[in-house]
Amino acid sequence: MVLYSPGRTSTYPEEPPSSGLRFHCLGGGNEVGNVGIVLEDSEGTRLLLDYGLAPTSPPRYPAEAPYVGHAVITHSHIDHLGMAPWLCANHQTTLHGTALTASLSDMMWRDCYKVSSIERYPLAWDKRDIDTALNAWETHEFNEPWDMGSWTLKLLPAGHIPGAAMLHITTPTQTVLLTGDFDTRDSPLVSGAQPIKADVLFVEGTYGGRNHPPKEDEIKRFIDAVQSVVDRGGTVLIPAFANGRTQDVVMLLHRHLPHLDVHVDGMGKRVARLQQEHHHVLRDGDELTKAWKWCKRVGSKSDKKKALNADVIVTTSGMLEGGPSLWYLNRLRHDEQNAVFFTGYQARDTGGRSFMEHGRLNIYGNPTDVPLKWEQFSFSTHAGHQEIVDFARACEAKHVVVYHTDASHARPPLVVDLEAAGHVVHQPENGVSYIIE
Repeated sequence: MVLYSPGRTSTYPEEPPSSGLRFHCLGGGNEVGNVGIVLEDSEGTRLLLDYGLAPTSPPRYPAEAPYVGHAVITHSHIDHLGMAPWLCANHQTTLHGTALTASLSDMMWRDCYKVSSIERYPLAWDKRDIDTALNAWETHEFNEPWDMGSWTLKLLPAGHIPGAAMLHITTPTQTVLLTGDFDTRDSPLVSGAQPIKADVLFVEGTYGGRNHPPKEDEIKRFIDAVQSVVDRGGTVLIPAFANGRTQDVVMLLHRHLPHLDVHVDGMGKRVARLQQEHHHVLRDGDELTKAWKWCKRVGSKSDKKKALNADVIVTTSGMLEGGPSLWYLNRLRHDEQNAVFFTGYQARDTGGRSFMEHGRLNIYGNPTDVPLKWEQFSFSTHAGHQEIVDFARACEAKHVVVYHTDASHARPPLVVDLEAAGHVVHQPENGVSYIIE
């Protein structure tokens, strides 16, 4: 069991900095995911940006947070909010974010608890702490400022997924922008993030060193590949992340292949319902509604059996780690006319990665050969290398802190290009405090 003793094992400094702005990564500094960043000024105004866990095998947890009265949660992915129930139960922290992020948090926390129980990995919080966290939300509209001590805070659209926010802070001495997970390119669901001037920019570097292929070219490749499988009499299984990717894929299929029979299963159905209730944060809420009415939503065992004869099945889990996707794969694997299309990253030690590398994976605990063809498509909603560099330049930031990034491969080329553009670049390590004057 992962147990924190609130305030006793935190290594965060007890006293405020004598001057400037201190930042301290509890997690997510020199790694992807697991995010938690403490900001504090010389007056003792202190804030936590995100507090997540990395759902790897085994999971990775951030260091214990010091006391914080307020935390801003940028969006509803588990690597950014997975530890918030502990925070609220032990520090009575107020959570700030968009209304959609708050609405989705209940589902994300309960799913995290369920998976931890099934896979027997420890959590630092109990199921009862979810209710405490749900009551701790204070929600904000985009561009709606609020004060915290001498700071003025404002959430800005981050792209990435519906409800995702960047945080802009005005302190008495400088302005700060923290991107959270962001993308400057439009997706079917949301419009891309727009730069804003800031003295200090904290930017996620997930895709440092890598540029995405042109989006329209990738969409055409995907659509052509789906049609090819259907033309030969096969079914395309698309394992998709529930929060964002499922809805993006369904909208693309509706837009480009409306004649196909598309079935949707998994947690993405509930996510889509909540997104439609917050349609004002979507790029085109009507398009999502039309696409959702068009596809067939699986709701029963008989629906699952009918879906096996569909042209396309879109379902969780996105990494073939459980959920309906394994149920469908176990049945579709017997007909080599079928195919599996990945639209997201397949992490190490996941079923999806094993299938891609070895043609086999564990299905309900049994190592199983899957002789189906697969393809992978780049539908990431993280900014690519060049988008990050261009965004930092447009923000005119003197200081750029690169976090949420692989320190060995992704961050070095990003640092080179950011420094060449004239920025002072900071490369944080977890557990180390830094001061920006």
